[in-house]
Amino acid sequence: MTRLWQRRFFPLFVLPTLLCYTLLFLVPLALGIYLSFCRFSTVDNATFVGFENYLKVFSSGDGFLRSMLFGLGFSILSVICVNLVALALALLLTRRVRGAGIFRSVFFMPNLIGGIVLGYVWNLLVNGILSNFGVDITYRASYGFLGLLTLNIWQLGGYMAVIYIAALLAVPKETLEASRIDGATPWQTLLFIKLPLILPSILICGFLTFTNAFKMFDQNLALTGGAPEGETMLPALNIFNTFYGRVGAQGIGQAKAVIFLIIVALFSSLQFIRRKEEEPLGKKNALANTLPAKK
Repeated sequence: MTRLWQRRFFPLFVLPTLLCYTLLFLVPLALGIYLSFCRFSTVDNATFVGFENYLKVFSSGDGFLRSMLFGLGFSILSVICVNLVALALALLLTRRVRGAGIFRSVFFMPNLIGGIVLGYVWNLLVNGILSNFGVDITYRASYGFLGLLTLNIWQLGGYMAVIYIAALLAVPKETLEASRIDGATPWQTLLFIKLPLILPSILICGFLTFTNAFKMFDQNLALTGGAPEGETMLPALNIFNTFYGRVGAQGIGQAKAVIFLIIVALFSSLQFIRRKEEEPLGKKNALANTLPAKK
């Protein structure tokens, strides 16, 4: 009876969500891909020009490739730093510490603050410190890079720590107790028991950190604006400046956006490929556990 009811009313419940998804995502996506092959200032006067915009992306010399390389380096370093900080916080907060629940909420709160607000707040803080030395965050590219990295660690560290905390709490207590009885030190327990068991969470946090860092826009705009001379400009900000800051370059900006979308989508799909590769192994191990032992 329940399944019959679900089949009968399934289209009724799915239709509103499917309609919104189509109108607000699929249609703009298709239109954006089409406009990347056009020269336009508004949507109604688009002229198809083929791959001209894509060729100009790599020949215009407006720093798009440099922003991609900067974004790649920034994202890789963010993955390392954010996850080390998050794992350290998770290990501390899974110990018997008074008020651990309050600390978890406090460390998670930066992730709830809007990116543009967060960027301006950090801009005031960093420039307030650097003003004592007669410079600001745009004085050198290294200042902007460290400012963006510190902001990203502060914002994402608590969020990733929550994921690590859930993974660490799921580690079987019997396994930890057995390692303690066998004489394993805390470092040996961490390296050879905890980390291998929470490896799926480490991979998830790594992908989340990389994609969040690579797609960063609000914080980059508010904190450095890409200064000095575009050396701290991430890809999303470069696309924004091309689309809204250059006359007649909307098609080029749209082509950049499509290239950026493809790169992010390809990287994001790696985590699903990884999961599919692990599923057969997991099923095989589960089947092996159900078989009787050989004599």
